[in-house]
Amino acid sequence: MSDRPVRTRIAPSPTGDMHIGTARTALFNWLYARHTGGQFLLRIEDTDRERSTPNAVQVIFDGLKWLGLDPDEEPVFQFARADRHREVAQALLEKGAAYKDFMTPEELEAERELARAEGRVVRSPWRDRSPNDAPDRPFVVRLKTPQTGETVIDDQVKGRIVFQNENLDDLILLRTDGTPTYNLAVVVDDHDMGITHVIRGDDHLNNAARQTHIYQGMGWEVPAWAHLPMIHGPDGKKLSKRHGAQAVSEFDSMGYLPEAMRNYLAKLGWGHGDDEIFSDEQAKAWFDITDVVSAPARLDWDKLNHVNNHYIRQADVPRLTGLVETILKSRDWAISGDDREVLARTIPLVRDGAKTLLELADACVFAIRKRPLELPEKAKGLLTEETRGRLSRLAEQLKAAQAWQVGDLESLIRAFAEAEGVGIGKFGPALRAVLSGGSPAPDLAGALVAIGREESLARVEDALSSGA
Repeated sequence: MSDRPVRTRIAPSPTGDMHIGTARTALFNWLYARHTGGQFLLRIEDTDRERSTPNAVQVIFDGLKWLGLDPDEEPVFQFARADRHREVAQALLEKGAAYKDFMTPEELEAERELARAEGRVVRSPWRDRSPNDAPDRPFVVRLKTPQTGETVIDDQVKGRIVFQNENLDDLILLRTDGTPTYNLAVVVDDHDMGITHVIRGDDHLNNAARQTHIYQGMGWEVPAWAHLPMIHGPDGKKLSKRHGAQAVSEFDSMGYLPEAMRNYLAKLGWGHGDDEIFSDEQAKAWFDITDVVSAPARLDWDKLNHVNNHYIRQADVPRLTGLVETILKSRDWAISGDDREVLARTIPLVRDGAKTLLELADACVFAIRKRPLELPEKAKGLLTEETRGRLSRLAEQLKAAQAWQVGDLESLIRAFAEAEGVGIGKFGPALRAVLSGGSPAPDLAGALVAIGREESLARVEDALSSGA
């Protein structure tokens, strides 16, 4: 390779959701570009015109934006470059590196049968015939693949891979209608975009040899190849719907933070010693494509949840408040300004146990429920006459509390229990039920702080004045 500045790319097809494997490929390209001081680019391979809708393109933009993987230049759209692809095919013809194949479908099928019988690849008789003999009928343009020797791919991930040229057929570059094929378009686009490192899934590994021949036919510098292993499910099989989420948007909807996804995806096939949690800056400093392992990685939900919990605990409360508000609004909660203040108080008290933002939202619900709360039957059963009296006496002390902080309230509740001559278990479950309405809630002092003095006392009063 030359000393050109590193330029990597992600080149998804806008034909549906952005798969998590595509997201990891984008991340590795982005990390390698950042590690080397290079550039990370985006190309939209939109040649499938029926499926390449504006909405499908937007899915890619949204997925990369959510992940925080911003390209350094405006995206390139492959379909718009078809004339340039045809221009290169013509140049290959003029260089003698490609030829026009006039075989009819019937002739091609006969050649395929013969090739199968002889244990070789298909060869067109037009490879070595003079164009002057060309009949007046449709043709494809094929690459003149070397028929002897070998093509060596020094893959940055897979290692040295050797292809015997005799096993490679003459690749079609242009179809009979003049449309460019995938392999031609990819090579032309990567060359014109100045891509130095092609980092992609290993389902493209066999294309590397074919594409190398196109580069060589044009006299262009061949990029470094790096083919990433697939992501498998926890059972070691190819990731599919039965394993749960596959698309970036699904992980977003399930309450995973983008920084957690970047951290976790970086660990799928690459790592830095025993480090499980690391910042973007650390990942950029440590990442090298040659350190990626060649074996498939396995999606581990427990590890992902562990990483996500870490970033939830580290995130700014105002940001989490906004994210939780969005989730609750999607559930038809009407969130007021007062509710936002309550959420901001509640989140620091409950987030340590939240593996996802959905769990965090669930843990906050108790604090913004509207009075009067409908207590579940089990909670009503806790409100015996003895417990009602005890809660009434506790409420008087809570009204007189000088400070409404977790530590102070914990001390108040312990002192009250001692004065009553009982354990907290004699009234704590009832108080928790009264405060939360049966929803999950933190410890008693935390619940009181989250809900606030006035609202907490009002909820207790509601329960004591009810006939339940």
